[in-house]
Amino acid sequence: MENFRRVQIMDEDDGKCLPFNDLHPHVAQMRVKEGSKIRNLVGYALTYMGSEGTRQIVFSAYGRAVTKAITCVEILKRQVGGLHQITKVQYKALQEKWEQKGPEIKNPAPCLTVHKKIPSICILLSKYPLDPQEDGYQAPQSFHTREIGKTKFEILDISVSKKRKAPDSIEEGEG
Repeated sequence: MENFRRVQIMDEDDGKCLPFNDLHPHVAQMRVKEGSKIRNLVGYALTYMGSEGTRQIVFSAYGRAVTKAITCVEILKRQVGGLHQITKVQYKALQEKWEQKGPEIKNPAPCLTVHKKIPSICILLSKYPLDPQEDGYQAPQSFHTREIGKTKFEILDISVSKKRKAPDSIEEGEG
């Protein structure tokens, strides 16, 4: 493959609908890519979920971006709270075209076409309850929130101020 270069990637599943039933018509779809910044994705998702009338958001990713999508979802669940989740894992079909590179060759090889199946994920987050019988369902989790300010420092003070007790008595003159 060192004599070839990739010239085109075609998504065979492009235009395919999301794998969820009963999606709200105004659902936001976040397509996470390998170069996406988590800060930007989460920032947009927070403003979207914070606005009135929004109910659902979908994160989708494939390949190396799957872990980034999961990270965004977990951050969003902690920030917003009370979100129901359905996760669907599947494979995405890609077709890559490669052509020969380098100097002109008398009998060049034809273009190569490579078909790949890459893991992908779609995660639906909803403010309203979803069907708990559906595969991949996760109920909302309750996170303990800490107050910022004096209470937080008191908690830290308690854990830091605990010292090991020295032995009650050290007998002198032994030996």
